[in-house]
Amino acid sequence: MKQALVAAALTLLASVGFVWWIAADMAPRKAFAPPSAEPPPAAETDYLRAVYSPLHFRPAIETANDAQCLECHREVLDDPVRSAALSGLETDALPAAWYQQLSTYTGAQDTFHRRHLVTPLAKQLMNLRCNTCHQGHDPREEAPGATADSAGQDERGFTLRKQVNSETTCLKCHGQFPWPFMGLPGPWETHRVELGNNCLLCHAAIRTKRHAVNYLNAAAIEQAAQESADVCYGCHGGRAWYRISYPYPRTPWPEMPAETPEWAQGRPTQSEARFLNPAAQGAQP
Repeated sequence: MKQALVAAALTLLASVGFVWWIAADMAPRKAFAPPSAEPPPAAETDYLRAVYSPLHFRPAIETANDAQCLECHREVLDDPVRSAALSGLETDALPAAWYQQLSTYTGAQDTFHRRHLVTPLAKQLMNLRCNTCHQGHDPREEAPGATADSAGQDERGFTLRKQVNSETTCLKCHGQFPWPFMGLPGPWETHRVELGNNCLLCHAAIRTKRHAVNYLNAAAIEQAAQESADVCYGCHGGRAWYRISYPYPRTPWPEMPAETPEWAQGRPTQSEARFLNPAAQGAQP
């Protein structure tokens, strides 16, 4: 009996050893690499580390400069427009688009970001920065109403991921021209001639405090407006991407009527704090 137990124990040990030997032989081996004089190439930036960069979140996004953004997103300025449409038509042979009809649209067709950042008109009249429109890129955000604890469907200030909230940014310069509010007989393009094609005909005395925001060059806009009303109309209806107008803050001006018209009821008296320009308080948001 004792010999049988010893034999069984030896058999068990031999079986365990055999299994261990097979497992060790099947384990992945580290490939032999001959010595090299050149160091291995540096690994590319980890995608997830880039996605969760502090620059994509508040408060860092609020003080980020364009150079920091363009370090990873340089293509928005470097990539040119197509030389031909997908249909095969050459871009130069196509008729001008509706938004190219104003005299302020000069030069060849260009990309969206270049038109807002680096073209001559952008440098002359604007001071737009990446974080003027982009307020972060949080991949953890969920669409309104997607979960019980997410923002509701009626949340108007919600911006999904790195998309822009068009109602608080794009609409500022690409809304409809609100001619009924101004008491005009009709749209500006229809009555501009009889009004001398001059916005300052009225605005020399009405809403005289304007453009005091850090994303615009107020003095340059005022100077250019004296030369061509297209400078004004270009942003106030001439390139309207939306069917509604933007509810601009009703900044007080000298001799402003005490009574607020119905269409301006409830409007703020100054622009958002992040857009205020202390150096241009003599102008208007």
